[in-house]
Amino acid sequence: MGVHVLEFPELAEDKRVLAGAVNANRFAGWSPLLARIALAGLAALLLASALVPVSKPSSRSPWLGPVEGPMATAGKAGAADEPYDEDIALYEEAIDRLGKGENYYDFIVPLQRARDYPVNPGLAVRLPTLAYLDAWLGTPGQIVAALALMLGIVAAWWRRFGEEGVSPRLRRLATATVFVGASLGLNRHYFPLHELWAGGLIALSFGLHRIGANGRGGKWSAAFCAAALALAIREHALPFVLLMAATALWYRNWREAAAWAALVTVFFAALSVHLSLVSRDVLPSDPHSAPWLVVRGLSGWLGNVVQASNLRWLPHFLAGPAVVLMTFGWLGFKGRAGLFGFLLSAGYGLAFMLAGRWDNFYWGAMIAPAMFAGIVFAPRALSQLAAAALSRARAPAPPSN
Repeated sequence: MGVHVLEFPELAEDKRVLAGAVNANRFAGWSPLLARIALAGLAALLLASALVPVSKPSSRSPWLGPVEGPMATAGKAGAADEPYDEDIALYEEAIDRLGKGENYYDFIVPLQRARDYPVNPGLAVRLPTLAYLDAWLGTPGQIVAALALMLGIVAAWWRRFGEEGVSPRLRRLATATVFVGASLGLNRHYFPLHELWAGGLIALSFGLHRIGANGRGGKWSAAFCAAALALAIREHALPFVLLMAATALWYRNWREAAAWAALVTVFFAALSVHLSLVSRDVLPSDPHSAPWLVVRGLSGWLGNVVQASNLRWLPHFLAGPAVVLMTFGWLGFKGRAGLFGFLLSAGYGLAFMLAGRWDNFYWGAMIAPAMFAGIVFAPRALSQLAAAALSRARAPAPPSN
C-alpha cells in the first residue's frame, strides 16, 4: 500500500483532505462568546418555530384535502375549495391543449384570464417548458419520469454520502431522509406543478455536484444539466444556480463559473422572449397581480417548506423546529457540501420570509427535497457548537505551584 502512496501522491493528499473534512469541527475556531450567542439564537429560533403558524389561519394544508375555511387564491378571493386544485386544473388544461397541437402562447393568456388568474405582470404566466414536457410524455411517461427522478436523487446522495466518508449508520439515515423529501414527487396529482419538478432537479444537481479535493476541478457537468432543466421549468431555481456560480468563483474553477454564468445569461434571454410573447395578449384592463412582497417573516419560511413537503403530516410544533434543524444541521456535514447546503437552505428561507403570499406555499417545494438530509447531521452540529460555547469552562486548570 505504501508503494501506491509514493507512486501516486495525489491519492494520499485526497485521503488526507477527505479525512480532515469528515472530522472537521466547523465551530472549532469560534470564541466561546460567539458560540454562546449563536447557541442562544438557535434556541430562540427553535422556540419561535414551534409557536408561529405554518399554515394560513382557519385552514388546513391545501395538500391534505379540503380546507376547513375559505382560502383566497390569486384572483379568486374567498374560494372555498382547495386552491391548489384550481392551479392544477389550469395547468392540466394547458397540457391538454398542447397535446392537441395548439401553441402555448396562442392560448395561455386568454386561458388564465378566463379562469380569473392574473396575467399582469408577465411573470404570473408560467414558462412553457414543463407543459410541453408533460404533453409529450403523457401520463405514463410522467410516472416513469417522476420515479426516475426520485431514484436518481436517492442514488446520487447515497453515493455522495459514501464518497464523503459518512459513517454507515448516518449514511443510511441521511439517505432515508432524502427519500422522504423526494418521495412527494411521486404524487401523480401534482405532476403539473412546476416547483415539484424543479425542486427535485435541484436536489439531484446538488447530489451530483463534486468539487475537487483541493477546491479545483471536480465533476459538475451532470449537475449543470439538471440545474439547467430546473431553471427552464421554474425561474425560482435561479438562486441555486447563482449559488453554484458563486461557489465556482470562490474556488477559482473558472471553466465551471463561466458555464454557470452562461446559463444565467441564456435564461434571462429566454425569459425576456417569454415576457414579450405574453405581453402581446395582455390588455390594459387586465388587473395587476396581488403583490408577492408581503414579508410574512418566520411563518413564510416555515410555512412554505412544511406545507410543500411531507412535513405537513406533523403537528406544527414539531414541523417548524424540524425545518430549522434541517437548515442548521447542514453545518454538521463535512466541508464544502455542508456549508453549501446551509447557505442554500437558509437563502431560500430568507427569500420566503420576504416574498410570497400564503397561497404561494408550494414555492417551498423548490428547496424541501434538497434540505431534508440536514436534520441527520443536526446532533453533530449542536454538539460541536455547544463544545465551542463551553470550551473555556472545560479548559484544563493551570498546574499548581
